[in-house]
Amino acid sequence: MTDIPTLTQSIGQAESALQAVLNRLLTETGTTFAQWVTLNMIARSGPAMQQEQLVRQISGALKLNEPTVLATLGELTALGLVTTPLGNPACVELTMAGDAQFHSLRQNIDRITARLYGDLPVDELATTRRVLGTVTERANAELGRQRGA
Repeated sequence: MTDIPTLTQSIGQAESALQAVLNRLLTETGTTFAQWVTLNMIARSGPAMQQEQLVRQISGALKLNEPTVLATLGELTALGLVTTPLGNPACVELTMAGDAQFHSLRQNIDRITARLYGDLPVDELATTRRVLGTVTERANAELGRQRGA
């Protein structure tokens, strides 16, 4: 018997270590993981994002139900980080404070990412991205089959 971890163990260990690093950073700002993902999606969508589309994307990405995502949006609104644009109640956007928090977190994450991945060969990173993308697609399809069963 060997002590070499299986592929799934190696992926799980890497994911757990990365999640712990991210959670430590988020905890310093009082931001939950779901709040970070929400801020990130809104910031990357442009000036304002349709709330319905945002809820679908977060639900799919984090495997959360709609009430949980809406509760996260409510938390961000109460914190003054997200608002509804005047005249467009179906959308959400970052406030100035939300934009500042997003950019601060993004800069810190980018610095950590550079330390973790910066010296790895580009072709190996591209291969890893393709393989993990395929595995993610298959896992999502499996979840769909299980829901339909």
